[in-house]
Amino acid sequence: MSKRQSQRGLVLVNTGDGRGKSTSAFGVILRMLGRKKRVALIQFLKHEGGQWGEVRALKRLGVEPIKIGDGFTWTNRDLDETQARALHGWDIAQGIILADAYDLVVLDEFTYLMDFGWLDANAVINWLRARKPQRQHLLITGRNAPPALIDYADTVSEMVKVKHAFDAGIKARAGIEF
Repeated sequence: MSKRQSQRGLVLVNTGDGRGKSTSAFGVILRMLGRKKRVALIQFLKHEGGQWGEVRALKRLGVEPIKIGDGFTWTNRDLDETQARALHGWDIAQGIILADAYDLVVLDEFTYLMDFGWLDANAVINWLRARKPQRQHLLITGRNAPPALIDYADTVSEMVKVKHAFDAGIKARAGIEF
């Protein structure tokens, strides 16, 4: 492997219908922070005012998540607002990527924008190929990663649900689910 290739930033994708896509990304964030690397986190669908456990912890570690969303759920009544916010988030993410100020940029829940047809996967990939700084790592999370994104990525992890407490009627618990 050439020195140039060993210094190239990786594109990582966490996808699948199981839990842990974002949580795995937070583990990578912790490793990067432990190496004194700079990290940006853009959350595309999480409510901009949300203060979940991981958000609180990241703030203590000096990472201020950029939350774009309106708290999207599968039953949202105003998907136009959700879409507008998410697309605005892509504008913000493009600026952050181009600025080349971070070693790792995490686009949390970004696959949904492509899955819902709000962004064309090939256009996103072409933009990244042309503009993502060579040394910068990019981690994308969300269900239903499009095949083109999977092909483009260096590493793809699929989270598969085997069993979940929620299916047995057990409500989400602070510190475990949020």
